Amino acid sequence: MDVDTRLLRYFAAVAEEGSLTGAAEKLFVSQPALTKRIRRLEGDLGVRLFVRSRSGMALTEAGRELAARVPALLNRWDEAVRATGRAARVLRLGFLDAGAVGAVPEVIAEFREARPGWRVELRQFDWLDPSAGLARGEVDAAVVRLPFPGQEGLNVRELFVEERGVLLPARHPLANGGTVEFRELWDEPFVAAGTETGAWREHWLATEEREGRSVRVGAVTGRPDEWLGAVAAGCVALAPASAARFYSHPDVVFRPVRGIPPSRVGLARPKGRTRDAGLDELLEAVARRLSRS
Repeated sequence: MDVDTRLLRYFAAVAEEGSLTGAAEKLFVSQPALTKRIRRLEGDLGVRLFVRSRSGMALTEAGRELAARVPALLNRWDEAVRATGRAARVLRLGFLDAGAVGAVPEVIAEFREARPGWRVELRQFDWLDPSAGLARGEVDAAVVRLPFPGQEGLNVRELFVEERGVLLPARHPLANGGTVEFRELWDEPFVAAGTETGAWREHWLATEEREGRSVRVGAVTGRPDEWLGAVAAGCVALAPASAARFYSHPDVVFRPVRGIPPSRVGLARPKGRTRDAGLDELLEAVARRLSRS
């Protein structure tokens, strides 16, 4: 019997967290999608793995047997994938937005010239996965914006900070002024990431700076084009200052905001993994370049 390793990762997360809510946040998927995948795994195996209870998701006897073996199985599979990549000299670097990644393409070009036998894949992920592919083992390392759920399970090297501002509809009364006070935005409809992104969503809604006021969510999206479209249609959105350079829309303007902390950009990689000289060299070059940006 063949089982999709992604289903095993979903199972392992639910088993570890003991709840669909915690596992969904860890994996950056919705609870309905996670429930569907757990049921699919149970169908593939022909056994019940969990029993729902008021306290969460309790493992059945069969579930406990699987949970005892899956982490080692996944670790061996991940190491096999990495070893294959090393043998093929392929490095995968994830990122979320052009503003965070900055001069990384130039660093990659220099690395390729110095090491012509290596191939570097720069993979962009949408904001539904703030780990930029690390949470699901799709990349070797990633340029990320902090904070996001699960970062404590990664090695994260903070590189630089970037001021945040706000994207406004061009017709908005504040669009014609200068710096905006954050409290002037409290009653505006905000564009938000999905609830499964946890701390990432809260950071970009600046919930801690609202003095207890609830957030008015006007749209939920994880893609830049939808994000800009929602703002043009009447919502507002906090954004890094670099968004003004890399993302444009004729009906959207960027203004600085006073009263919120900056965005922190870091370089993340899994903990406890076999070191690789090629990846180490590339990441050190990326860190040096971004730290100077």
